[in-house]
Amino acid sequence: MGPRCFYVYILASRIGGTLYVGVTNDLLRRLAEHKSKIAESFTKTYGVDRLVYFECFDDIEQAIHREKRLKKWERLWKVQLIEKDNPNWDDLYPGVAGR
Repeated sequence: MGPRCFYVYILASRIGGTLYVGVTNDLLRRLAEHKSKIAESFTKTYGVDRLVYFECFDDIEQAIHREKRLKKWERLWKVQLIEKDNPNWDDLYPGVAGR
């Protein structure tokens, strides 16, 4: 994780399940929020807490632009993006968190 990094990420409920696209400046904190399910939210309602894809940007505007573009993508394109580097839809959180 870089010192000034803005993250665009995709969460999934399971392999082939519900997807969520988000952006944050603190990936570990944001993932912990999704996993704890404290707040009433889309990710809590649908059990979406598996980090399956993320990108890092130096500029917040670029990250926001990418997030908005991904949200407009067809589901098939998002699945292909995930499976290019993560064909088993493994939860990347342990690796990111250093666990």
